[in-house]
Amino acid sequence: MRIAVAGATGNIGSRTVAALERDGHEVVRISRSLGVDLATGAGLDDALTGVDAVVDALSAPPMSRDETVAYFGNATRNLLAAEERAGVRHHVLLSILGVDRVEGNAHYAGKREQEGLVAAGAVPWSIVRAAQFHDFAEMAAGWGEQDGVVTIAPLLVQPIAPGDVAAVLAEVATGEPLRDRLDLAGPEPQDLVDMARRTYAARGRSAKFVPTWSGLFGPEMAGEVMLPGEGARLAPTTFDDWLAEQH
Repeated sequence: MRIAVAGATGNIGSRTVAALERDGHEVVRISRSLGVDLATGAGLDDALTGVDAVVDALSAPPMSRDETVAYFGNATRNLLAAEERAGVRHHVLLSILGVDRVEGNAHYAGKREQEGLVAAGAVPWSIVRAAQFHDFAEMAAGWGEQDGVVTIAPLLVQPIAPGDVAAVLAEVATGEPLRDRLDLAGPEPQDLVDMARRTYAARGRSAKFVPTWSGLFGPEMAGEVMLPGEGARLAPTTFDDWLAEQH
């Protein structure tokens, strides 16, 4: 198959490209750095010529809620319109597990905008709602680190290896459109503070960790809000497995 990947140079996009190419598919990389701009639509029509399916693994820089919704919405409209013109048969969106349970987070609002546009669009679709990635704890800790003190939300999550997410995106993209949302998580729940502490230790870093709901993630994300429900697909790689590979 000829499959385009939006956000092809990112964490999940680059892994999805690799997974598809390992399986013998032809991959078209969509990224501003490669001359295709989702914000303006420039280069999209040429990029999608002859493409069977598109995987949207686009990410966004930190912005306000309105800016994030506008960013994701504009990019998704441009992408879907170009897909329709090109006769693309399957649009696969990477979203977030629990995205419909959290109101206050700007990034989640942007992903909900994407989901709504994809589900209402003319291109047959699948949405993969993935749990937080195994490297998310270290990233979240970095946002709240100052002078050796890390403030971080005590989220209960069921993290997944980035490679497992990419493998499922590649699998879904090469199958028939689900016209539904697939929840995807790792094999076991983890506490985000503990994940961050252990990741820092694996990197040889030290810090004081202070659990708090005063940062980007508020108490509406407490409890089991971020965990998968019944029917979710569980990927095999544990956090311990992933952590053992970090240096």
